[in-house]
Amino acid sequence: MATLAKSETLIQQENQYGAHNYHPLDVVCTKGEGVFLTDVDGKKYMDFLAAYSAVNQGHNHPKIGEAMIAQVKSLALTSRAFRNDQFPPLLEKLCRLTGFQKALMMNSGAEAVETALKAMRKWGYDKKGIEYGKAEIIVADGNFHGRTTTIVGFSTDPDSTSRFGPFTPGFVIVPYGDLDAVKKAVNKNTCAIFMEPIQGEGGVIIPPKGFLKGLREVADQNNLLLVLDEIQSGLGRTGKLFAFEHEGIRPDGVTIGKALSGGYYPVSAFLANDEVMDVFTPGIHGSTYGGNPLACAVASAALDVLVDEKLVEKTAELGKHLEARLKGMKTDKLKEVRVIGLWAGVQLKPEAGGARKYCYLLKDRGMLCKDTHVDTIRLAPPLVITKEQIDWAVDQLEAVLA
Repeated sequence: MATLAKSETLIQQENQYGAHNYHPLDVVCTKGEGVFLTDVDGKKYMDFLAAYSAVNQGHNHPKIGEAMIAQVKSLALTSRAFRNDQFPPLLEKLCRLTGFQKALMMNSGAEAVETALKAMRKWGYDKKGIEYGKAEIIVADGNFHGRTTTIVGFSTDPDSTSRFGPFTPGFVIVPYGDLDAVKKAVNKNTCAIFMEPIQGEGGVIIPPKGFLKGLREVADQNNLLLVLDEIQSGLGRTGKLFAFEHEGIRPDGVTIGKALSGGYYPVSAFLANDEVMDVFTPGIHGSTYGGNPLACAVASAALDVLVDEKLVEKTAELGKHLEARLKGMKTDKLKEVRVIGLWAGVQLKPEAGGARKYCYLLKDRGMLCKDTHVDTIRLAPPLVITKEQIDWAVDQLEAVLA
């Protein structure tokens, strides 16, 4: 009887004892460094997903790891019932870096979104005077903001909604990128517009030029909040600190997460100015782990790496090269390529037979990426990637699509 490879044994174990709520590629990773992952059988891969932008700073970045180890030896958790010495400096660093006046720390991205939803609604009642219980938030079709029951309730993805109702009311869904539809959706009960500046899970869907600027104008003209979800797009992914900077606007609030910790620990935040954040008073919102000293030490180091290594600026430059290489690929299977910074949606023609099989072919060549929405290959490497590594990766992609 043949001996199973270590990866096959672990995959069988996972399938037997774990819930089947994911359909991962069959690679079992055990080590990461920079842009590379190594599996339990010793094979090395270039990572072109970066844990959905969580490891923008690269896998196992030593500076972030050192900060985490030092803090875990000192103090990990107090809860917010007491204060800790890591929390205030992180708040100031975040606010000074991003230009927002206040930060509210949470853990997962979904928690940051839930915090933002609470803020939008309460602002609508407290500041705008909407009749209680009737506040509406305008959102976009094709969105992905998380997996909690409130959030999936305004998703248009059947996998996300999947018989989890009844859902929370108060959300009006409009076509993404359609400014006229946003304008028509506004009424006296509208408190906010909440969208991704670029839809990541949707396949790196980039809205028409001027859309974000238009959202800002609609919000200003109708006394609405504009809040953007930058959990995947923020902290350098698009070649700007935030994707909204590409159109020169400022939202009233923004959600961030993932790269806020460099992949070491769940850390997220809702950022806003005083008028919005002041709707929160003691006791009405919180998190035992939110703003814990370990999270704050990790997030502080992760932000330092982004700034000190000029990863945002490098991404802007390398993104141009990635776009040129992807759009220059010789293949008849391509419908279109959408690129912004080091983020790309490679849209295949339906007759290509779906994106997943090409992700497996790429895995066999030592490159890991993820399919989404049947026909899209998503590319999002760690921002520490080099030009030469990009060239190698595009060569692999072009080869499997030939």
